[in-house]
Amino acid sequence: MKVLVAGGAGYIGSACAEYLIDNGHQVSVFDSLITGHRGAVDGRAEFIEGDLADRALVSDIMKKGSFEAIMHFAAFSLVGESMKDPGKYFRNNISNGINLLDAAVENKVRSIVFSSTAATFGEPEEMPITEESRQLPINPYGESKLCFEKILGWYNKIHGIQYAALRYFNASGASENFGEDHKPETHLIPLILQVAQGKREKIMIYGDDYDTPDGTCVRDYIHILDLAQAHMLALNAPRSGHYNLGTGSGLSVKEIIDTARKVTGHSIPAEIAPRRAGDPPRLIAGSDRIKKELGWKPRFESADAIIESVWKWMKKYPDGYKC
Repeated sequence: MKVLVAGGAGYIGSACAEYLIDNGHQVSVFDSLITGHRGAVDGRAEFIEGDLADRALVSDIMKKGSFEAIMHFAAFSLVGESMKDPGKYFRNNISNGINLLDAAVENKVRSIVFSSTAATFGEPEEMPITEESRQLPINPYGESKLCFEKILGWYNKIHGIQYAALRYFNASGASENFGEDHKPETHLIPLILQVAQGKREKIMIYGDDYDTPDGTCVRDYIHILDLAQAHMLALNAPRSGHYNLGTGSGLSVKEIIDTARKVTGHSIPAEIAPRRAGDPPRLIAGSDRIKKELGWKPRFESADAIIESVWKWMKKYPDGYKC
């Protein structure tokens, strides 16, 4: 298929673009490079620099590209920032996303795969979290993603656009060529490995008295190559709807740190700090629907596989992307 990957210069979008090309698809990457990196764009993909806020540009690109499908990763995603500047998140994640949908309607693009998030669920009432679990976002970021999921539903009913909204949990890992380079970095695994790189003195553990086996928070970490596989499979989803993406098991903060120590051979000092507000003890995904309907089979479920891939990428690119 000929696929437009919006946000394809970001962490997950870059890995998905690479995966699509490796599997015979033709890819064009559209990215503003506000948070993405030019160096994260696969050299085999066409690159178009631009912003989804430019409605005329988006329509023109869609018209000239004759795309069969869209993958939409272009969003702001920092929870803390969304609590300080909600308008930024609603404008970009909702309004600019509508520009993309309208351009798809105008140019008869019939399929979109949307990068959603487990943040749409807020603080879960049940575990594991399934597609039917109640969605009560607790921050503007999660609210913006949930709003866009609902908008997709209306565009499906009114315009016939088929969609798959993929709600994933803790994206992690790296491919051979593409990894995580955020400024600022907020994700646990790269922060831990920055200690091993000598860029940080220690890693903070926010709370060790949760109701979990070792007292630290448990999260469902999913490798970006498994995410990429799911996005490609979703291009041929039999119906429009939502899919949760996770391993169905979890890894604690201490387990991640211990694995990083083993993989890197570094002591990685850690310090216990008070709990952060709003951190649930466990977040685990129920992913039976996508496994049953699309035949998705995650391949990188162990902490070792995930952290080894990140460490290998960080040693290859110690300072991240140059551009």
